[in-house]
Amino acid sequence: MAALLGSGPVTLSNPVAKTRFLVLHDYGMGGSWWWVHARSAREILETFAWTEVVTRQESVTWAEGNKVEEVDIDAPLMPPGLDDLRAERDAQRGLSGFGALADRSIVYVRRHWDGEDDGGPVYLMEVESDGRRTREVELAEDGSGRIRSGPDDWPFNPPVVDFFDPELAGQEITREEFEEQWERAVPASGL
Repeated sequence: MAALLGSGPVTLSNPVAKTRFLVLHDYGMGGSWWWVHARSAREILETFAWTEVVTRQESVTWAEGNKVEEVDIDAPLMPPGLDDLRAERDAQRGLSGFGALADRSIVYVRRHWDGEDDGGPVYLMEVESDGRRTREVELAEDGSGRIRSGPDDWPFNPPVVDFFDPELAGQEITREEFEEQWERAVPASGL
């Protein structure tokens, strides 16, 4: 693209070239994988809900040896699955709280499982930036029983939160609140 500056045309170029990133949507019992050409890992997370950029060498090696679909982040059409994740993110953008917790390495939240607010136990979770739990305290509906658990207690540990989700900001609790409940709770492995 040329722009007229001063006496002659100057060629402007995109200062940030795109790189190929391995992207996973982990839905618990499996996952969907894509190679996404984007300017940064953060751009991918801002564009597609419930995704993570995978850098583990064994996963990258696996993806290079398999037929993982490649897509450009600026393409108007996305492959099935990735299109829905982009639509979900587009619907969130502009809402209060969007991305408020995105730059955190650990977040503590209080929520019902799967975000359902219609009763049932409440979970206090310590969650890393990839959306996966590191520790959890389950509170009974009446607030009485407390059970604490960690990755060794779970058969699998998919992401349970998306750090860009605007609703997540309203579920945040303090580390002190989490730690207090963690200390009071009974280990799940001891039940």
